[in-house]
Amino acid sequence: MIFVSSWHDHGVTSERVQPGPRKCVLFDVDGTLIDAVDNQRRVWATWAGRYGLDATEVYRVALRTRPMETFAKVAPDRDPRECLAALHELEDEDVRSGVYTAFDGASQLLGTLPSGAWALVTSNYEHRVRGRFARTGLPVPRVIVDAAAVDEGKPSPVPYLLAAEQLGVRPENCLVIEDAPSGVEAGLRAGMTVWGVNTAAAVTGVHRHFASLREAVPDILAFARLEGSAGRG
Repeated sequence: MIFVSSWHDHGVTSERVQPGPRKCVLFDVDGTLIDAVDNQRRVWATWAGRYGLDATEVYRVALRTRPMETFAKVAPDRDPRECLAALHELEDEDVRSGVYTAFDGASQLLGTLPSGAWALVTSNYEHRVRGRFARTGLPVPRVIVDAAAVDEGKPSPVPYLLAAEQLGVRPENCLVIEDAPSGVEAGLRAGMTVWGVNTAAAVTGVHRHFASLREAVPDILAFARLEGSAGRG
């Protein structure tokens, strides 16, 4: 309960004001906070080369599906477990030796958001996300929903719903920040507000579109700081 003091003709009085619902922001990672396009393209090209596949076609499919689904489409005659092991090997090596860049505004945004008011929801794995964040100097939240945390990935709403549950907030009080159609669909299906960033044109379904993350920073902070939002520290 919050008490607000106000002046009246008969002096100062305190009124009880019921705080509003807590607001949280759920971020996709690659393409939203970290620019990993070149890294992803290079990893998939190397993977495709190992299996004698067309790198351009493999990458086109990989952008729209999870790895196991990609293997089923581009290499149906291969053992998917072997394919996944090879991909993981390449991705882990890239985290160790690749060059990553945080999008402009990411450091300011994550460093300013109230503690406990945001989470990461990624189709990648937590150890790689932590590696990339360490390389770019970005802070890491207490809640990370990764590929290992759910049986159904984006565009299923499950990852975003799990993040909301772990933060202790209702889906309708969450803002999803995404750059990809599958992630946007996941957020919408979860019943959340979805804003798109870092794309020239708006992804179908987003409630608001920003050409860059930097452009969205003031509005994201305003959303998280609404009455009743999580406090700092």
